[in-house]
Amino acid sequence: MATTVNNAFDTFMKNIIRLDNDRNNVAKKSKNTLVTEIEKFPNDGKFLDFYTDYMSIDYGSFSRKTKIRPLDDIDLMIVLHAKGNWREEIEGGYRIRVQQEAKKQLALCNPGTDVLNSIKVINKFKEYLANVHFYKKADIKRNQEAVTLELNSYEWVYDIVPCFLTAPNLGNTFFLIPDGSGNWKATDPRIDKERTLSINNKQQISVLDMIRIMKYWTKRRTASTMGSYFLECMILNYYDTVNVTSTTYIDRELPNLFAYVYNQIHKSLYDPKGFQGDLNTLNLTERNSIQERAELDYNRSKEAIDFETNGKQKESIEKWREIFGPEFPTYTN
Repeated sequence: MATTVNNAFDTFMKNIIRLDNDRNNVAKKSKNTLVTEIEKFPNDGKFLDFYTDYMSIDYGSFSRKTKIRPLDDIDLMIVLHAKGNWREEIEGGYRIRVQQEAKKQLALCNPGTDVLNSIKVINKFKEYLANVHFYKKADIKRNQEAVTLELNSYEWVYDIVPCFLTAPNLGNTFFLIPDGSGNWKATDPRIDKERTLSINNKQQISVLDMIRIMKYWTKRRTASTMGSYFLECMILNYYDTVNVTSTTYIDRELPNLFAYVYNQIHKSLYDPKGFQGDLNTLNLTERNSIQERAELDYNRSKEAIDFETNGKQKESIEKWREIFGPEFPTYTN
């Protein structure tokens, strides 16, 4: 319950949307422990060597601090030593070719070739993850791009992605990760993380909180849902616009975001890293559904702000509950 709109949003963010601080800290420690356990994989001459100078890299919304409750998964990339292999660009991604001296990698190539099969690498990870302390279960993700690891002690799972760090290309490096079909694709979570931090630091409002609350909004399924990363990039684009200067109040920012979603949902949004192409893969029906909901909630949010401006805290809070549902606090005297 809340006495004012500001109090309602503070309570909503703290108790419903943001990750619990204690569990967040436990998750960080558990991730570090997991990396240590992976480093202990049996030295039996069969598992691929790690790139020890850059053993792991965090990625995904947990890493970027944009994840909302529940904390159900943590993404982790494990960097392997390339052993002199090299990449060949193919349509839609890359092929990795292996040196004849790299016997461990050759064992995971397509039969009769020197082409490293990413699905075989993932299966090798699955096999060896059984050695991790507190192991419960490991499965290959449906898209065959990662291993999902469950541990006995935690409510979240780990999505573990093997990868290679490329040699510098005109001064830049990036990562090759499994593409789900046996080849590899490019990514670089460092770019996303740095961009998110930079844009967040430019604004008075916590852009991280605005991303979080909009993720909650789309997950309510009052319209078609947007992919988490797509929505995140959309909001970052808004706050990276040169003429946008934010307030310090979440409720005053929301009409602008609803309007932005309304205006952008039918447009392309290209991966800011330059790897994935157009992130807007929604069909026309889905785009229309989201646009209609954004328009409805834009109008509701403007009504809520008008109520608050005129001292009608109860009516304003009730209007915000129409947007965010029954988990949004109720008014109390």
